[in-house]
Amino acid sequence: MTALRLRDVRAGYARQPVVHEVSAELPSGGWLAVVGPNGAGKSTLLKTVAGLLPFRGEILLGGQHADRLSRKERARVVGYAPQNPVLPDGLTVTDYVLLGRTPHLGPLARESVADLSIVDEVMARLELDHLAGRALRTLSGGERQLTVLARVLAQRARLLLLDEPTTGLDVGHAQALLEFVDRLRREDGITVVSTLHDLTFAAQYAEQLLLLSGGEVVASGGPAEVLTPGVLARHYGAEADVLTAPGGELIVAPVRPKRP
Repeated sequence: MTALRLRDVRAGYARQPVVHEVSAELPSGGWLAVVGPNGAGKSTLLKTVAGLLPFRGEILLGGQHADRLSRKERARVVGYAPQNPVLPDGLTVTDYVLLGRTPHLGPLARESVADLSIVDEVMARLELDHLAGRALRTLSGGERQLTVLARVLAQRARLLLLDEPTTGLDVGHAQALLEFVDRLRREDGITVVSTLHDLTFAAQYAEQLLLLSGGEVVASGGPAEVLTPGVLARHYGAEADVLTAPGGELIVAPVRPKRP
């Protein structure tokens, strides 16, 4: 089953398009990494799929037209973690994660025992139990990232949109977070769309890459098809080697330009 289909999607801010005629297709349980230089339109594309920006073209979410879904209906299908989330002051970690159940509540309804059970399960899987009563403002960068992910997972959405989920994390915590997301994908059949600046991580975790430059798709396909020295030089202005690790994973290694 196709989890996400984009057809000639055009979107932006104040009638100024940032992404142009973007098309892509992702099967259920897949992982698509949207990559590209700064200002390429990666975050804009994710915000558009999340329903935060108007668009032209067609977005299908599990076969449903995105523009025909109400906000609550879309929130049951799509979970979105922004790059720089605003965490409400005064809430504890548990309070914040509970917000993920909002799309499933009726008018004026409170969380049920089942909702609380889902939150407990998510926090246990992310090993956040010990932070349950902590105020959001006291969390470290890594703890904040995991808490945002927990809120998204509590929605029980089948499509996760993760905008730079490793921002502010050291390499160990970034790898651990991506490993957890990949395990969820494989065990629960969740579909993932992420933006990633780290091209090695993108190559090692995503099955498909979509390279944007100037708001347009300039390359798409598997990591080996998209991440080539020529493509990196042309669209990133970077000199880099693309190496293959003993396990077959790609590694993008920047090379210092030779001095004249």
